[in-house]
Amino acid sequence: MSSPTVTAPAKAESPFRRLVSEFAEDRLAVAGAVVLTIILLIALFAPLISPQNPYDLSKLDILDSRMPPGSKSMDGMTFWLGTDGQGRDMLSGIFYGLRTSLAVGVFSGVCAMIVGMAMGLIAAYVGGRTETLIMRLVDLQLSFPTILIALILLAVLGQGVGKIILALIIVQWSYYARIIRGTALVERRREYVEAAICLGLSKPRIIFSHVLPNCMPPMIVIGTVQVAGAIALEATLSFLGIGLPITEPSLGLLIANGFEYLLSGKYWISFFPGIALLVTIISINLVGDQLRDVLNPRLKR
Repeated sequence: MSSPTVTAPAKAESPFRRLVSEFAEDRLAVAGAVVLTIILLIALFAPLISPQNPYDLSKLDILDSRMPPGSKSMDGMTFWLGTDGQGRDMLSGIFYGLRTSLAVGVFSGVCAMIVGMAMGLIAAYVGGRTETLIMRLVDLQLSFPTILIALILLAVLGQGVGKIILALIIVQWSYYARIIRGTALVERRREYVEAAICLGLSKPRIIFSHVLPNCMPPMIVIGTVQVAGAIALEATLSFLGIGLPITEPSLGLLIANGFEYLLSGKYWISFFPGIALLVTIISINLVGDQLRDVLNPRLKR
């Protein structure tokens, strides 16, 4: 009589692999992730892959200004996307502009998330007058348009990379604070937190070891969307002339540089940076939208 066959238990799928497999179900989100990866690589290696340094005055020639796409300079260099009014290669300008815009958006988004998470956790866990003060400040800030607050801040602070990052942190932190405060209030009433309190664990340990990890999924989604919003806001402020200075390349500045030439038919000076900005924001939003569905199945489209 043959012995019964014993089937080995199946290996449990790791959370990361499950996250990747669920994310890959949406082909549009995968396409957005691929495009976003390419954009990040371009921004990271911009000094190495750009045909020229568009902000090196010794490499520019005024005779090459406003040349259409596909034109060649006197030394044989091909301007695949044309040149702007100063003779800068538009392709190189977009590479450098992506580098600056992404750096400003990501850095300001991460810093705003840290500040907002700290304020939201304090409001949810401490409560009382502290919570009232923080949430009234959040409500006051959210009652005004974001761009209006940024305009006022930059009018006081002035131009510069550090100053626009500071302004973006100030206008963004309230979004994170409101979301994490609501999530932390729900987690605070769960059994594992009450058990930790009964065991006599300190408040910082309960917050950082128990409450915060369970509040991270919505923060990741909000952070992804806010990075796209920060990039768009920086481009808007730079287009208006109060964001980054002219010496710092960004997509908003490139669009602004070509605005005065639109009526004369020099469309490429603003068109190609605008396309790059649009593709960047759409790809980030596609990734964030799919992350929302994966991390919270109840919101699945």
